[in-house]
Amino acid sequence: MEYKITVIIPAYNVERFVEKAVLSALDQKEVAEVIVVNDGSTDNTDVLINKLAIKYNKIKIFYHKNKINKGRSATRNLGISKASSSLIAFLDADDFYLDNRFKNDIQILTADSNLDGVYNAIGVKFYRDFSQQEYEERKLTTLRKVVPPDQLFETLIYSRFGHFSLDGYLIKKSLIMKIGGFDEDLNVGEDNVFILKSVLKGKVVSGQLDTPVAIRGVHDNNIFNNKTIYIKVQYKIYESLLFWGFCNAVPYKDLDFILDVLWRKRFKNDHRLLENFDYWFFLFSKKSKYMFSRLGLKYFPIVRKRKDYFSFLYTN
Repeated sequence: MEYKITVIIPAYNVERFVEKAVLSALDQKEVAEVIVVNDGSTDNTDVLINKLAIKYNKIKIFYHKNKINKGRSATRNLGISKASSSLIAFLDADDFYLDNRFKNDIQILTADSNLDGVYNAIGVKFYRDFSQQEYEERKLTTLRKVVPPDQLFETLIYSRFGHFSLDGYLIKKSLIMKIGGFDEDLNVGEDNVFILKSVLKGKVVSGQLDTPVAIRGVHDNNIFNNKTIYIKVQYKIYESLLFWGFCNAVPYKDLDFILDVLWRKRFKNDHRLLENFDYWFFLFSKKSKYMFSRLGLKYFPIVRKRKDYFSFLYTN
């Protein structure tokens, strides 16, 4: 089977970077189309991508209705809905692919038609000042060891051995449709939730873990620089995954992992017991059949608080 790839690039005020991103995708022989979704840019992004589209017929440009800004999730979802290839890759507009980005991935997928995706390491390019320590921390985004597909969700949700990025991920469109795309209620962390859903529902394996297939651009406007936003929505990210899991026949053991991460975060932030009662009810009322299940009992605040307290004493 000959695989073809659609690359989806969400673009918002990225005139400084977008041309390099688009050209790096066009350079990959396996790429059948490059979909750029302009998410309401107010700079010269639109001028640049339209000039490229005149020159290269593989480029397709789309907009939200009335050319408004809707955020990365809605923008990627629009690109997915327009994609004609069986394989989807994502590329942020301030990042770029390296040579032969998809060569190894295609070989892996061709060898086993039951696979749904391949993930790889990505590197970094700084467009601002940086320290040697920061470079060492960011120079390679990857899992540090090969993880079997059936252990990948647990590994990622507990951040064991690192993580991988959308830029290094090639995924079948059929799996994306199965998990429902990106959660448009999330303005950050949507990529992590998407990846976690996909490894729960699909068979996903590693490609290159020690050398990058793409490069992430690090600059002053990166969303991950704003830690305040992530702190505000730290629960919402896992709640999104949990509520989706409740409705999509996710096994109890995996729901348990999600709840465990949520409760650990709440214990770390020392919420009052009454607040935890309210939160427990909020979580389990979304799918009442779980409220009186072993999961509901395990995470009932008195039971869980006692477990966390003695675990804290034991480890300190």
